[in-house]
Amino acid sequence: MTYKHWKLERETGDQNAGLAWAILDTANSSTNTLGAEVMAELGLILDECERTPPRGLVFKSAKDAGFIAGANIEEFTTADTPEKARALIQRGWDAYNRLAAVSYPTLALVRGHCMGGGTELALACRYRIAVDEPGTKFALPEVMLGIVPGWGGMLRLPQIVGPAAALDMMLTGKNIDAKRAKKMGLADACVPPRVMENAARMLVLSGKPPRQAQLPFMQKLMNGPLKGMVAKGAKKQVAKRARQEHYPAPYAIIDQWQNYGGNTLAVPADQPTSLDALIRHSTTRNLIKVFFLQDRLKGFGKDAKSFAPRHVHVVGAGVMGGDIAAWCALRGMTVTLQDQSVERIAPAVGRAAKFFEKKLRDRKLARFALDRLIADPKGDGVRQADVIIEAIFENLDAKQKLFADIEARARPDAVIASNTSSLKLADIAATFKDPSRLVGIHFFNPVAMMPLVEVVAGEKTAPEAAQKAAAFVRRIDKLPLPVKDAPGFLVNAVLGPYMNEAMKCVDEGIAPETIDAALVAFGMPMGPIELADTVGLDVAVHAGKQLVADAVPPKKLVELFEAGKLGKKSGQGFYTWVDGKAQKVGGGDTANPELAQRMLKPLLDATQRLVKEGVVADAELADAGVIFGTGFAPYTGGPMNYLANR
Repeated sequence: MTYKHWKLERETGDQNAGLAWAILDTANSSTNTLGAEVMAELGLILDECERTPPRGLVFKSAKDAGFIAGANIEEFTTADTPEKARALIQRGWDAYNRLAAVSYPTLALVRGHCMGGGTELALACRYRIAVDEPGTKFALPEVMLGIVPGWGGMLRLPQIVGPAAALDMMLTGKNIDAKRAKKMGLADACVPPRVMENAARMLVLSGKPPRQAQLPFMQKLMNGPLKGMVAKGAKKQVAKRARQEHYPAPYAIIDQWQNYGGNTLAVPADQPTSLDALIRHSTTRNLIKVFFLQDRLKGFGKDAKSFAPRHVHVVGAGVMGGDIAAWCALRGMTVTLQDQSVERIAPAVGRAAKFFEKKLRDRKLARFALDRLIADPKGDGVRQADVIIEAIFENLDAKQKLFADIEARARPDAVIASNTSSLKLADIAATFKDPSRLVGIHFFNPVAMMPLVEVVAGEKTAPEAAQKAAAFVRRIDKLPLPVKDAPGFLVNAVLGPYMNEAMKCVDEGIAPETIDAALVAFGMPMGPIELADTVGLDVAVHAGKQLVADAVPPKKLVELFEAGKLGKKSGQGFYTWVDGKAQKVGGGDTANPELAQRMLKPLLDATQRLVKEGVVADAELADAGVIFGTGFAPYTGGPMNYLANR
């Protein structure tokens, strides 16, 4: 039988005769997604295997991009009523239950990304093999879209890896790499690419008991009589990160696992944790909007397809410069890091070594990453670099002198960029022989955690330079946001007035804990006072002069700054800091909508103004930038969407 999206191949003539391979190659797509046609054809493959049962059935991908990216999100957006959503869930639930019940052994050979419905397909198989490559990732990210893993993930994952690990994976949407998947029991084996097909043949025909049968007794109890205890603990952890009125999906996952056997279709429609309630909730709409905004940002790196940077030169080994260099090395780039001496560079290299060990969890890989990070006090790397990023202190004269040397030595086709956060690009470029070469590549602190990078086009920046900068940002797995040259660009320009208003509230006698609690309750990842302490009060003073129209800085801010109390970096600011944590007295998770709205108003006003002035191209990109650059409550869909719908 001929299929549009699948191939069913049967082996003949040797000891593996009768083994079948179901190979997915979603038509007209660079990635495999599980749309209606693909799922219908999966049913036909199971029909064919029912008529002529194979000795074993192995699922694999024909795509270089990965195994399966998940359900077709475009199709999901059309399921905008509870009835349509139930039909979509029923389709996958029935198909995977059928797959799980077949009489012959099945195996998912996972190479590359395995997301959502792809992971649920793998869970419905008897065995799973993870190919040991950096791109191999398992995830159930449905919670990030405001929905639940409704095709059997909530049923099978706890049975395979235990409920604690399963709930952690489902409630966070986190990625699990190949080695971790093997360690936690999600994968039966982790193998290199060269042996993956032979390993799949051997395991699927081995007769080995499935993972469900091997789960320890205590884990089985936690899936049974102790479910209530596990669910209570999970709810307590979720409540620390997300309020139920803002993010109902994680609470629905816990309830559906605990009370309905992981079957979202079994939850009565009138329950707050039902599929019907989730589909009607504004958060689901807004989180799906955010998903497509993220895709739009990723698209900005595609304009310069031929640009494939391999060598990055970073000038400035402070916190920002050192962390930019470390991130680029982690992503496979050769990086030369320049500062006035090796002694100034050494702390950045030391931080990078710890970062690589924590991130890669493999000493050999961490060593390779560190080998790619080269101390370069003389700046010799400028001559060979594809991308040169300046990340020194915010002083116009110093930057202009540095760039005069860089421009003279850099290759004609190299990207020359500044990580400036408050100076105008046009002012920095004023002394360039060819100012069209300078572009802004503005990272946010902490570099490893913040996904957004602003790509700044000055008055004379060549379009090609901006395109190449965006392509570089995508190469290092960040999200490029094109912005025009203006004080603070987009993100800092909206954060400045917001943080300033919060510090004015402190001057009025409102406790920092009360202020921060109000904004965390609204949905911000961190309150504005804690954020100011984290960024540094010296930075806050400098940014305030550049970005806030009110010429009078907050009194308490000035008092702390003049006393050398700069926040987290000095151990004392608005808060006392111990072991990297702000010591708070009271505050808690107290919602105060009026106080929150007071501080949000300057941020919302600034976002509207910047859209109107064309600093960012449109309202949707403003929403994307403020969400991914500041952590602005994603459930709102972003500041402009929030204004339009409140």
